[in-house]
Amino acid sequence: MSLGGQTPVFVMNAAPERQSGRKAQLSNITAAKTVADVIRTCLGPKSMLKMILDPMGGIILTNDGNAILREIDVAHPAAKNMIELSRTQDEECGDGTTSVIVLAGEILAQSLSQLERDIHPVVIISAYNKALQAALEVVSRISVPIDTTDDTQMLALIKTSIGTKFVIRWSDLMCRLALEAVRIVSAEDAGVRTIDIKRYARVEKVPGGEIEDSRVLSGVMLNKDIVHPQMRRRIHEPRIVLLDCPLEYKKGESQTNIEISKEADFARINQIEEEQIKAMVDRILEFKPDLVVTEKGISDYAQYFFAKANVSALRRVRKSDNNRIARAVGATIVNRVEDLRESDIGTRCGLFNVEKIGDEYFTFLTECTTPKACTILLRGPSKDVLNEIDRNLADAMSVARNVVFNPTLVPGGGAVEMAVSVGLHARARAVTGVEAGPFRAVADALEVIPRTLVQNAGGNAIRALTALRAKHASGEHSWGINGETGDIVDMKTYKLYESASVKIQTFKTAIEAARVLLRVDDVVQATRKERRQDQGAPPEEPVQE
Repeated sequence: MSLGGQTPVFVMNAAPERQSGRKAQLSNITAAKTVADVIRTCLGPKSMLKMILDPMGGIILTNDGNAILREIDVAHPAAKNMIELSRTQDEECGDGTTSVIVLAGEILAQSLSQLERDIHPVVIISAYNKALQAALEVVSRISVPIDTTDDTQMLALIKTSIGTKFVIRWSDLMCRLALEAVRIVSAEDAGVRTIDIKRYARVEKVPGGEIEDSRVLSGVMLNKDIVHPQMRRRIHEPRIVLLDCPLEYKKGESQTNIEISKEADFARINQIEEEQIKAMVDRILEFKPDLVVTEKGISDYAQYFFAKANVSALRRVRKSDNNRIARAVGATIVNRVEDLRESDIGTRCGLFNVEKIGDEYFTFLTECTTPKACTILLRGPSKDVLNEIDRNLADAMSVARNVVFNPTLVPGGGAVEMAVSVGLHARARAVTGVEAGPFRAVADALEVIPRTLVQNAGGNAIRALTALRAKHASGEHSWGINGETGDIVDMKTYKLYESASVKIQTFKTAIEAARVLLRVDDVVQATRKERRQDQGAPPEEPVQE
C-alpha cells in the first residue's frame, strides 16, 4: 500500500503463498471441482471402482466416496475441506458420501458464472440459504412414511444403499445381516431409543470360506482360546463371570527387595503366593461359574485351580469385547473379586464353544436369549474383498439406523434432485433482484445427480434429462433414472426408495460447503520456520532518503 507518494510498505510477505480476491475464489472452486471429478464415476449402480495404493504398499479397491477420499493426499486447502464433507456425511448418515461431493462441486462450478457477473459473494450466499429452505420444503412434500417393523419395506430400503456398491451380488444376504444387527443392538431406556452400532455390533472378518457363509451371531465372538488344554470347550447354558482384575499374585507397586536367610522362607513366600491366588479362585468358585473371562492375566496357579474345578477361562480380553459380552449375557463386569455378587453372573447365554476357523481359534458365546450386542461374522476369499464388504455393510447399518429414527422415504434414482430442481425453478420466478441468478444456479446444479447416473450407465444424458424434466414439470415427482440402463422410470413401480434423512443431510452439507468456500477471499499460506532459516535472512532494502 502506498501513502501519498511515499515508498510502498509491504505488510505481508509478497511471496507466491498468497492468493486474494477473485483469484482465491477461482482457485477454491477449481480445487472443489477437481475433487468432485475424481469420484464422479463412483455414483450409481454402474459405478467404476478405484484402486488406491496406500503408503504401506497395500491396495484398496472401492467405489465408496469416503473411503477413496480418505486415502487421497491433497495439498489444496479447499480440496481438504471437500474431503472433510464426505467424512461428515459418512459419520452422520453412512450413505450419500459420493453424492454430497459431486453436488457441492457442481454448486461451486455454477457459482463461478455468478461471480463473473460481479454479483457479490454475500448475495450469492443469501440466495443459497433461501434455495436450501425451498429444497427442504420440496423434500418433505414428496416424502412418504415407512413402517420400520415391516421387513420387506426395510430390506428394500437398505438394498438401495447396497445397490451401488461392490456387494450388490449378495445384496439380499447383506441387507438381512444389516437389518438383523440393527434390530439386535436397538435398546430402549426410559422411552429413549438408542442404536449404538459402533460399540455393540462388531464385524469380525475371517478370510476363507464363502461370502454366503457370513451370518449375524446372536451373541459375541472373540479371537481367543481357553487358557488351559483340559478346560471344557463346549458348555450349554454357562454361568459367566466377567472380571476387570488380574488373577495373579499381587506384586509390590514400586521396587520391592526381600532378603531370605533360610530355605524355608523361600518356600513360605511361594506358599503365600499360592494361598492368595487360591483365596481369589475360591471366592469366584463360590458362585459355581462355568466360564470366567478377565481383561487381565490369569496365573498358572489360577489356571490349574480352574481346570481342577472344571471351569473354563479366557484372559486378556479387550475392554470393548468385555462390554459386548456383558450386554449380551446380562452380566456385570466386576473390578475386585471380593465385590462379586450373584446378580453379577451372566446367565442369558445359550452356548459357549471354541472353534478353529482357518489357523486361529475363536470363542463363540451364542444363542443368547435377549442379546443387546452382536457380532457379524464375515467370510470371503481375501482380505481386500472382506474390507470392502465391511465398508458396504457399515453403510447399510447406518441407513437402517437412520430410518428407525426418521421413518420417511423419498424416491431414489435422482428423482428427488430433479423434483427439487423443478421446484426451485418455479420458485425462482418469484425471486426479485440479483438473487434470482444464484437461486437458479442451485436448481441447475441439482441436475448433476440424474445426469451423472445416466452418463455412468452409458445413456444419452440430454435425451434422458429432457424427458425427466418434462415428467416433473407435469407434477410426476416419482420419476427418476434407472441406474442400470440410463432410461427414465417411475420409482413407484421400480421400487427404489431411499432414506429422506440422507437426502436432507446431503443438501444441507453440500450447500453449506459452497457457502463456506465462497466466503473465502484470501488464501494465505503460513511459511515454516525451518525454511526461512535455510534461506537465510532476507536481503536488506536500500533506505531511501
